[in-house]
Amino acid sequence: MCILGLGAALGIGGAGAAAAGATAAAGATSFASTLSTIGTVVSVAGSLMTGMQASANAKAEADAIAVQQQTERDLAATQDQRERRQFLSAIADQRAQIAARGVALDSVTALALGETAAREMSFQSQATRHAGAARDAELSSERRALLASRKGKMMRGIFGAADTLITAAPDIWPGLKGAA
Repeated sequence: MCILGLGAALGIGGAGAAAAGATAAAGATSFASTLSTIGTVVSVAGSLMTGMQASANAKAEADAIAVQQQTERDLAATQDQRERRQFLSAIADQRAQIAARGVALDSVTALALGETAAREMSFQSQATRHAGAARDAELSSERRALLASRKGKMMRGIFGAADTLITAAPDIWPGLKGAA
């Protein structure tokens, strides 16, 4: 028995075969449309998740920089205190050496040496504080840039998702083609 005879025996005539073919084609088209819609949803979700993750990473980096800023401030303050103690110790040693040589501590030479040492201590302290402030400003600038990029990364994710959705909209909702 040939295939056409088998179709006739099953009750699938010419019209029936055409209807079965159309049903299969419609099913394939519906399946492809469903897959396309699923792909679009996954793409939109992926764009949003990428934007959210990039934003979260930028925030985490900014938070780490804030912690580093505080650590740098603490280190600069500690270094300044340590240098001041070293200078004060050196001034005390100098005063003891002057006194051991028999020079009066209220003499012009002793006062000039003390004044010079105090001035050097002040300059060193200012240099340490300015270096700390410069590092703080650098980290602050880096942190602000990260926080600004955070917003941009989130927006790129949102716009990427919107672009995917708008591009796929006519395929998902065929009625939109006629509305335009």
